Amino acid sequence: MGIVFRNRWKERCARMKPLRSNAWFSNDDEVAVLHRVALASAGVCKRTHDDKPIIGIANSASDLNPCNLPLSNLASAAKMGVLQAGGLPVVFPTMSLGEDLMKPTAMLYRNLLSIEIEEMIRANPLDGIIVLANCDKTIPGALMGAISANIPTVLITGGARPAARFQGRRIGTGTDLWRLWDERRAGRLGDEAWDELEKTLSCGVGACNTMGTASSMAIVMEAMGFMVPGSSTIPAGDQRGYHAGMKAGELAVFCVKSDLTPTKILTRSSLNNAIKVLNAIGGSTNAIIHLCAIAGRAGIEVSLEDFSALGKDVGVLVDVEPTGQYLVHDFDAGGGVPALLRELSEHLSHATINIAGQRLDEVIASAPSPGGAIRRDSEPLATGGAFGILRGTLAPDGAVIKKPTASKRLFRHKGPALVFGSYAEMLARIDDPDLEVSAESILVLAGCGPVGTPGMPEWGMIPIPTKLVKQGVSDMLRISDARMSGTSFGTVVLHVAPEAAVGGPLALVISGDIIEIDVEAGRLDLVVPVAELERRRLQWSAPASPHLRGWPALYRDHVMQAPQGCDLDFLIEPKGARLPFIEPEIGRS
Repeated sequence: MGIVFRNRWKERCARMKPLRSNAWFSNDDEVAVLHRVALASAGVCKRTHDDKPIIGIANSASDLNPCNLPLSNLASAAKMGVLQAGGLPVVFPTMSLGEDLMKPTAMLYRNLLSIEIEEMIRANPLDGIIVLANCDKTIPGALMGAISANIPTVLITGGARPAARFQGRRIGTGTDLWRLWDERRAGRLGDEAWDELEKTLSCGVGACNTMGTASSMAIVMEAMGFMVPGSSTIPAGDQRGYHAGMKAGELAVFCVKSDLTPTKILTRSSLNNAIKVLNAIGGSTNAIIHLCAIAGRAGIEVSLEDFSALGKDVGVLVDVEPTGQYLVHDFDAGGGVPALLRELSEHLSHATINIAGQRLDEVIASAPSPGGAIRRDSEPLATGGAFGILRGTLAPDGAVIKKPTASKRLFRHKGPALVFGSYAEMLARIDDPDLEVSAESILVLAGCGPVGTPGMPEWGMIPIPTKLVKQGVSDMLRISDARMSGTSFGTVVLHVAPEAAVGGPLALVISGDIIEIDVEAGRLDLVVPVAELERRRLQWSAPASPHLRGWPALYRDHVMQAPQGCDLDFLIEPKGARLPFIEPEIGRS
């Protein structure tokens, strides 16, 4: 059936479009000669009238980003696959966005990466592109740029790092570190054990092995159709990754010859499938922002409510930290994305297309039965989807909460706010033994949104005050205009919009104000009289920015809010339309 469909697809594109790269190489003038010589000097032979497509391989491997280091080996695999399929591979470096070292956050540079990818495509003779990405912001950033350029695009990810072992048990990236950090703050984990933990966490390269944003984005991109089926969860260093990389190279050539562009893969139906899969894996809240941005690049309208409404009938089926107990390796061993799609079959649109020219029903037909960390649809970890969308007087434009990792006792809660006006203020006060706070307090961190920091760092999981940790308090309601890591957990309301830095209601909250939440009703309200809020608003002024030049200044001037994916306003497509991709004029440089 797969071969029949792919042949049918080829027949529809029988008159193969002229290769984009022909504009550089097909003439017999001195400019075309110069272009062919330049490519030949790099070891790539492009003859005057051949039909071999040039496939760019964008490699984001970097010593500054251990998550992406496995990609170098996979770039070689992709190159071989392109050659075997009759294409000409050209490898080039691209920005490497890693959350481990980049401050204040790699999110500040996601849109810059998208611009880099789009402009590398625009300026160079590429017929298709293979994106090598792993750490969470590199995946959406690179795809956003490729979607805007709309040339055939294939994604390769580098997989999760090995699991560390601490005190006789396997621990996951991030999730267990946060829990153990609270143990240390409570005085239950000494210096020797803390040193041992640091040594065990240095266990190899690759992305987080819990359901952080990296794994969440890789999985939803495979579900959407941009990856070799079954490849998004292959662990770092696994030989299957090399073979998948070769297959990706072959498929990149196939996509060019079939004119299978990103906007034929990214449709409203495939986006809906991705949102349902994100709910089923109990994925990162960051993926909501990234999917909104990706949809915006294709002119597809999406709302925050789509993430709760489409997940309402989808159970959380993937038993991986922080929602569950296992690691991404166990999800892969249980059949990975194909097995999950099989279990979700009745909830999904089967007419979507992947980079292999397969319909989703073909992928499902050949998928293994789910096992291990993948639960049956009838036995979910949680029901009603993974995400709650909240609106109200504190979040007029919306906020997000990840329900399976939150405490149900706090789903309906009313309490006094304890406000931190910045991350630095929070760090300075959170360990104060005299801090006026109780378990019923609501911790509020403001000024950390897209404009505020800038970049919207992963600061939303505010630590439980040390005095309460020592009393055994393990969770509190926390509210912020920041994000949190996909490896994080707790009753945390995130992405409050509009953010404080642009005058959202969060900027007007003062300690002692009463806040009320009702997750099931979708409400988040500041219980303060309107007249009092108006008085405060008249006294409020936007914080001055220290960024007067460079990328941060441009970012602050043009970044949109979280519900719009934190993209730049001049990069999104009009709803229901596509702006033309302007090709360069080919002549002497």
